[in-house]
Amino acid sequence: MITEHVYANGSALIVELVERVAAALRQALAQRNRASLVVSGGKTPGPFFKALARQQLPWDKVWITLADERWVDPADPESNEHLVRTTLLVDEARHAHFIGLKGPAATPETGAAAAQSALATLPRPFDMVLLGLGEDGHTASLFPGAPELGAALSENAPDCIAVRPPGAPLARLSLSARALSNSRAIVFLLEGESKWAVYQKARLPGAVEGMPARALLLQEAVPVEVYWAA
Repeated sequence: MITEHVYANGSALIVELVERVAAALRQALAQRNRASLVVSGGKTPGPFFKALARQQLPWDKVWITLADERWVDPADPESNEHLVRTTLLVDEARHAHFIGLKGPAATPETGAAAAQSALATLPRPFDMVLLGLGEDGHTASLFPGAPELGAALSENAPDCIAVRPPGAPLARLSLSARALSNSRAIVFLLEGESKWAVYQKARLPGAVEGMPARALLLQEAVPVEVYWAA
């Protein structure tokens, strides 16, 4: 079951989504005294991160990690960790615990085990997973045509999968579909008419390999919410 939230502009979306995420974290803290949030990179989440960072929460009891990461130095502007550290782990949220995926290993293949061990310290299931959607139907770094996609979609997949997307210049590390689904809520954050069109296609039955976001959109174990603004 997918719940859709549609807004006329990004500002209205951010206000509502911040309230939704903050409420989920507060509920987790009230029930378990710890909370976990998985976030994605890209251009869309930045303003949302800045607004969420100003929320009054006991952030020292919140753990944050990434749905995927490019295998570059965390200080590189292409790094999702860089985005999170400069837009989310500031203001009130500077006290949150952050678990990055990029380590000192030369490749994501050799760094996957260390990232897997680091993720084991987070409260699970994740209280919320925030995802984006690519024009080709990818989410996190689960790309159609990637040699590693089958392994990443497997029910027995590890938490972390090294991915070398076809046509993309940077190798990546991604949470597998199984790991992303080990959550209490999945939220897709989308902006623009083109992303709405991709989403409309991805929400229909079809080959998951062709549009890997279907692995999250079409599963029935975890509630999915879509926040979209024109």
